Amino acid sequence: MGELIDAAVGFPGVAFTSAMAVVVCFWLLVAVGLGRADSFDEDADLGAVGLGGVPVAVAVSLLVGTGWLVTLAGSVALARTGWTGLAHAAGDLGLLAVAALVAYGATRALVRAPARGPSGADPSPQNLVGSVCTVRTGWVDRESGRAEVAAPDGTVAVVEIRQDPSAPGEPLAVGGSALLHAYDATGAFFWAVPCAVALAPGRPRPVRAAEAPPADTGPADDPWPHADCA
Repeated sequence: MGELIDAAVGFPGVAFTSAMAVVVCFWLLVAVGLGRADSFDEDADLGAVGLGGVPVAVAVSLLVGTGWLVTLAGSVALARTGWTGLAHAAGDLGLLAVAALVAYGATRALVRAPARGPSGADPSPQNLVGSVCTVRTGWVDRESGRAEVAAPDGTVAVVEIRQDPSAPGEPLAVGGSALLHAYDATGAFFWAVPCAVALAPGRPRPVRAAEAPPADTGPADDPWPHADCA
């Protein structure tokens, strides 16, 4: 136990220990309802560094937690080598670099896992065009946004989306529905437009101005759900 404490408060472990304390405090605030897991999604987009697909707080927590564990184990191993002076200092610096690389690699693998199907292959973007997704970030604009969408094989993928500025409708917000109407291969994201989905049983489908009401509307207590994309 003494070795672990020394490793946690000594260099390089102290760098990750301090960050770990912040992470723990953040999730405690989320647990008591004083914060949200997606609090930082509006300010940062980790997709550019390969860590997109999950809320920023989750990615950072995985990064810090993995790095902390690596530095603890590495510091204990270095302490048992008996190195001193420059050799020990070089070992500490090398451990810090290794911990950062391992943490990044492990985090990238973990955050990409939810977006993969059972076979391990990413769903084809073109197969998702025309699908209705659920927004998972605080808002969506031309710079950032993420959503969950069901792939044709039944798996759920986390995709990057951007709201088409030329499309009518309210701004997309967390929990809302959107239609993926095009894929931008250069930016690796989908253009999305607002989509109103009504799934309440017995709720009639609104009649558009250009269409006539059906001849037979069926029973008034029709239990089937209806969906309509604006």
